[in-house]
Amino acid sequence: MQTILITGAAGFIGANLVQNLLKRNKTEALRLVGIDSLNDYYDVSLKQYRLDEIKRAADEASGNFVWTFIHGSIADKSLMDSVFREYRPDVVVNLAAQAGVRYSITNPDAYIESNLIGFYNILEACRHSYDGAASESRDYQGVRHLVYASSSSVYGTNKKVPYSTEDRVDNPVSLYAATKKSNELMAHAYSKLYNIPSTGLRFFTVYGPAGRPDMAYFGFTDKLLRGEKIQIFNYGNCMRDFTYIDDIVEGIIRIMQKPPERQIGDDGLPVPPYVLYNIGNSHPENLLEFVNILQQELVRAEVLPADYDFESHKELMPMQLGDVPVTYADTSALEKDFGFKPHTCLQDGLRRFAEWYKEYYKI
Repeated sequence: MQTILITGAAGFIGANLVQNLLKRNKTEALRLVGIDSLNDYYDVSLKQYRLDEIKRAADEASGNFVWTFIHGSIADKSLMDSVFREYRPDVVVNLAAQAGVRYSITNPDAYIESNLIGFYNILEACRHSYDGAASESRDYQGVRHLVYASSSSVYGTNKKVPYSTEDRVDNPVSLYAATKKSNELMAHAYSKLYNIPSTGLRFFTVYGPAGRPDMAYFGFTDKLLRGEKIQIFNYGNCMRDFTYIDDIVEGIIRIMQKPPERQIGDDGLPVPPYVLYNIGNSHPENLLEFVNILQQELVRAEVLPADYDFESHKELMPMQLGDVPVTYADTSALEKDFGFKPHTCLQDGLRRFAEWYKEYYKI
């Protein structure tokens, strides 16, 4: 039975990944182990809703599988060590992190604890999984693949677009971005030292139903429904590469099945089995156009009335500290290695979000 450990399993991406794996698995013996701290960065009831959706997917799924959820933090080293000892994961997908660029400016401690200490604990547990494999069971060979979430934020103030994983990323403009860049460096070091196959995924502005309430499309909807003004930064002159959640999950699943190969270099030492991919829609949208599409879909879904005065509820603002003017993914490596390119258009994605929002909040 293959065991997959997914951290951040009650988070937006993690919960969708678990549900997708449950729905598509028909023949393989599969154990899914999820861990999440269920912190109150945003409404915990939304995280509980996602866990309920996972349970529903598990109840409806066929095939030989086991789903286990653990309430805990990856920053708890003793917990992570015990999870690895007990479940002996073959694949680890680290999606647990303190997210949010702006929040990192006012609450930096949370980012150090989760994104640095937590990720270090995972790397150490992966490293020692090989020791445990040697002493505990011949049929377990340690973690075969570590897949972890990075972010398009690592590109910082880079001027060249679209962003390529070949570009230098030395100009982070937020602590959040710096922690994600640090994750990539830490993973590279452990891949080199301990021959751990690892793949970092730079996600670009993920959105969709049951997403994070701190993201613009969700926060804008909340404010408009309450009759409040929405703030559009850089006077709307920002471009974002919005990537629908199903495309993100499809990319993760394809990638997790193909770890980088372990190889020995000319010096007789391991060549780091380490790679990075962008997962983005490769079609950046202007923020004003994004708001226009969002309002169309909110009216269509009857979240807001057809005569809603959107113009009086918009406030154009200067650039926010920690923001960048554009995100734009070069996904050529993803297309070449996996034959996959995110394709969901913004209108379709926001339509599904608006329909979910109406149902979830019973409007």
